[in-house]
Amino acid sequence: MFPTKFDRYVEVFGGGGWVLFGRPPDQKGMEVYNDFNSNLANLFYCVKNRTWALLRELGFLPLNSRDEFTVIRDFIDKKEFDDSYLKAELELAEHNLPPPEFEEIKAIMLENAEVTDIKRAAAFFKLIRYSYGSGCTSYGCQPFDVRKCFAAIWQASRRLANTVVENKDFEALIRQYDRDGAFFYCDPPYYETEGHYAVVFRKEDHARLRDALVASRGRWMVSYNDCEFIRELYDGYFITAVTRINNLAQRYDGGCEFPEVIITNYDPKESKNAEPRQMYLFDFDGEDEIEYEIAEPTGSESEET
Repeated sequence: MFPTKFDRYVEVFGGGGWVLFGRPPDQKGMEVYNDFNSNLANLFYCVKNRTWALLRELGFLPLNSRDEFTVIRDFIDKKEFDDSYLKAELELAEHNLPPPEFEEIKAIMLENAEVTDIKRAAAFFKLIRYSYGSGCTSYGCQPFDVRKCFAAIWQASRRLANTVVENKDFEALIRQYDRDGAFFYCDPPYYETEGHYAVVFRKEDHARLRDALVASRGRWMVSYNDCEFIRELYDGYFITAVTRINNLAQRYDGGCEFPEVIITNYDPKESKNAEPRQMYLFDFDGEDEIEYEIAEPTGSESEET
């Protein structure tokens, strides 16, 4: 359902990047991944630019316990490892250690206490993998070793090699990358499910997104939950009803599907219509006149021939 031609692909609400990773790399055009969640954007940045450092950090103490999950969540929420905690530890070390040993320990503690982009990315990745439904709020109670993801992270880093990683508000991003050849794919928080997302997305933001897209010069596609509010908001544009498997409901309702809509400002069938079609012997459009000429047999040919 993507347009047939565009030279700038922009994922406005990147999330896990499933659509980005699902399409082949754009060799000639430009790709942009964006998410307003700074932890998520930082993770993608580190996967792309600090791959080996991230893998090394992920491989340190991969415990996957409830205690570790709580510590990581508090770390992401900036509730632990603050300056007061570090100050108390340094005072105790200075009081109990001779000067040479204290200076050595002090350097190690300061280095470990530094909240680098790599540490934040590793902690956030573990939080996603250890949590229930990747919601980052409750412990998943499932065994998982993050080291199993190392090959996938390496592949992702290669896939992101020529992708710009952004951390901007959707309206500012659309305005920045808008042009005639741009294509914006938007998968925003679904209407009335905004509470499941870490970033606040109000009812006014749904209208603000619509207005930003309508004012853009490029083509765009938006995926939403199918509801009256969204259909009215995008009235006048192409709306295609689809369904998908509801992953979180599979445990108690196998095969459960979720109704969605795909909204575009172009005919979503244009790519399919542009595909080459097999022509058959008797294909014609009904308007062309087909002339057949039957040759008369020569004298040397039999009547049967």
